Amino acid sequence: MLVILGFAMILVFMTLIMTKRLSPILALILVPTIFGLFAGAGLGIGDMVMDAIASMSSTAALLLFAIIYFGIMIDVGLFDKLVEFILKVAGNDPVKVVLGTALLTGAVSLDGDGSTTFIVVTAAMLPIYQRLEMSPVVLTCVAGLINGTLNIVPWGGPTARASSALQIDANEIFVPMVPSLVAGLLVCLIFAYVLGISERRRLAKNGVAWVEDRGSNRRKDLVGAVAGASTTAGSSAGTTAGGHGHGSGSAASANDDTATEAIPASAGDADGSAGTGSGLSNTALDPNRATLRPKLFWFNLALTVAVMVLLIVDILPLPYLFMIGTVIALMVNFPKMKDQQEELASHATAIISVVAMVMAAGVLTGIMSGTGMVDAMAEWLVEVIPNSMGPYMAVITGLLSIPMTFFMSNDAFYFGILPVLAETASHFGISAADMARASITGQPVHMQSPLVPAILLLVSLSGVELGDHHKKVLWRALIVALVMLAVGVAVGVIGIS
Repeated sequence: MLVILGFAMILVFMTLIMTKRLSPILALILVPTIFGLFAGAGLGIGDMVMDAIASMSSTAALLLFAIIYFGIMIDVGLFDKLVEFILKVAGNDPVKVVLGTALLTGAVSLDGDGSTTFIVVTAAMLPIYQRLEMSPVVLTCVAGLINGTLNIVPWGGPTARASSALQIDANEIFVPMVPSLVAGLLVCLIFAYVLGISERRRLAKNGVAWVEDRGSNRRKDLVGAVAGASTTAGSSAGTTAGGHGHGSGSAASANDDTATEAIPASAGDADGSAGTGSGLSNTALDPNRATLRPKLFWFNLALTVAVMVLLIVDILPLPYLFMIGTVIALMVNFPKMKDQQEELASHATAIISVVAMVMAAGVLTGIMSGTGMVDAMAEWLVEVIPNSMGPYMAVITGLLSIPMTFFMSNDAFYFGILPVLAETASHFGISAADMARASITGQPVHMQSPLVPAILLLVSLSGVELGDHHKKVLWRALIVALVMLAVGVAVGVIGIS
């Protein structure tokens, strides 16, 4: 009964958010509560939820202060030069912009922290997507794919968990998986290129044409649109990304009846080259915003590098690290108390939406664990695997990691299920290292789970519905995971006895 209720709850939850019958926060709270009562939780359901929320408090604190810290860095202009560089290289071509998103995400993802990566990427790229009227769902899809694929680095969560659970060295798991990682990233870049082509065609259908001019792509608007026109979605995205409550026109604004002024052909500088002039007005990276601190650029860069180094070295708890960084950033950039209060208040929308989502996710994880649904589902899956499939346990583990790490936390899978699967595989001559390598191939899909706070942060900052993100990203993430698993088997690091 618990197995049936567990899978039914997941199905109902996914259906409701993907069809937009309920918002993710409502679904995360309401659906598990109903199914938990059916499972016989009774009045004990409150303790289950509170225990889970307590365990997630450090994550909520991390996200809260990370949002504030990077919000401050965005406001004072730390990322403006990076955006200028991306604009110069990518021009106004959606294909190059999407590929730039992928490369930027890959570079920042090397710190092993998804939340930090998504804050930086949305800060740098969302204003460009807004300005060019590109779909922010493309941004979340590409960023989610790249970050999920790189989540298997040794200092990332899953590899470290697999190493601890099976008591083997993390490098023994990761190094042989490098060919799989490279293959996964190549597939992600292919998807990014195709998405860029799709965006270029979509914009062309909406009256925006792209022509080659001496090797650089230049935009020509065939319909009227106002560069600063704000739609509800664009305004929301601008608010969460930069805390200013502004957003450049979204794709929908191109057909707004009030649009009467055409965007210049370059959508950038007067000479037609990409730039950060008026095209970024009214976005999180408005070059004329009052919060800019150009004289403090090198200090802010040094502070951010120091925070990133300490993050990787892991000598302080991450929430406390970002607390300290936030205090220093506020004191130096906004020495007056009034300015500090205004700066903190400007990021309230992003903070509330993300922290609320994390707390709501605690309801789902708490009820699934407290009622025994997770354990029952794991035991059922292990039991239904016939003995004849024993020699293929590593491959089976890789396949199971795809849905199971999506529907449950990494902790539940790697510490609860993987040891059982590894013990079973040992009877068929399959090593623990092979099982560990197979278990991390599902991470591209895992990172899209509503149980992962970082992905909730990404869609929130981008102003994207989680259901829309899932429609575009899940099947692509599935292909990336299967490719990584197949390459691992092909090169012999995921064995078949």
